[in-house]
Amino acid sequence: MNKPLTLHSSPFTVLVTGGAGFIGSHTCDALLESGHRVRVLDMLDPQVHGPDRKLPSWVDPRVEFLQGDVRCRDDLVRSIEDVDAVFHLAAQTGVGQSMYEIHGYCDVNVGGTAMLLDVLANTPHKIKRIIFSSSRAVYGEGAYQCASCGPVHPPLRERVALERSEWGIFCPSCGGGLETLPTPEGKPLSPISVYAETKRVQEQLLRIFSSAYGVPCTILRYFNVYGTRQALGNPYTGIGPIFVARILSGHRISIYEDGLQGRDFVNVRDVVQANMLALELDSPGVETFNVGSGQRLTIIDLARHICRELDAPEDFLFQGQFRMGDIRNCYADLRNSRAVLGYQPSVSFDSGVGELVSWARGERRDDRLHEAEAALRLRKLM
Repeated sequence: MNKPLTLHSSPFTVLVTGGAGFIGSHTCDALLESGHRVRVLDMLDPQVHGPDRKLPSWVDPRVEFLQGDVRCRDDLVRSIEDVDAVFHLAAQTGVGQSMYEIHGYCDVNVGGTAMLLDVLANTPHKIKRIIFSSSRAVYGEGAYQCASCGPVHPPLRERVALERSEWGIFCPSCGGGLETLPTPEGKPLSPISVYAETKRVQEQLLRIFSSAYGVPCTILRYFNVYGTRQALGNPYTGIGPIFVARILSGHRISIYEDGLQGRDFVNVRDVVQANMLALELDSPGVETFNVGSGQRLTIIDLARHICRELDAPEDFLFQGQFRMGDIRNCYADLRNSRAVLGYQPSVSFDSGVGELVSWARGERRDDRLHEAEAALRLRKLM
């Protein structure tokens, strides 16, 4: 069994799949700052990087960049040579798009992870730890409590209720209202979108591989990540940049349901903090940690903060729209992450949103939200 990486073994060589992207590039910066050697494998997906598939200017020139695909065995064999640890971030993201590009999401997410593990099982290597970027989406709905029945795990909201604009979550036993609680890592997983299911399967593949081959693995369940370098032209990206792009393009923010959906918005700088702590974790098996702010905010809270930063009127568009595959509430219980990983989020929501907006002003942006919504309506998913 390979000995886990420790602080005393640095510097070392780290592979970051998807390292030219949003979270990946910030992680590369932190690795370089800590003195590590960094290699990136990234296909430069046109949906994220544009049709010309150019390497973003924010990728540090000290990074060894390999343009390739995690589904390609030869690309992976080349990329793992002399690597000590892997951050596996390459993925198709976005709940809505996953509901109709089903094969594509399974192919990249599940197929890419399966190929990586197949290569590690059949190719000599010296990798001592894998850090995997999972998602809070694996939980489905977050944790709830009924005053009469105690902790409950409500099922997927039914389409007929959503069509009547009944957005709430109720106790499946007594029908009473529910209190939203922080969601711990031990909550039963209940994915309700194709994207979420791919992340659940990826997690399980990594657990099986780690147990069989003795390669430690840290699974990080990111909540709603936002921050600089998030793709402003990708309508399937996080909600923060979508709202910013709407206002900067002269459009109103369109809010689904009633805007009171609860989310945990975590800044990318805090996510990178968790990534770096995971690299230093001296644990022989598989550990799973939530990475969030630990704070429940609503979609309207986010929209209002962005409007204030842009000095724009709070003129939101409510049309009673909803998307199949969306949840009502989920925010992170960080007790385990704090106690074991040493994670402590430090970026306030106000400063993080201000940073995102300031960065976005100087970036090219294409408001393609109508394109994404049209694709969902065509398939009666919205």
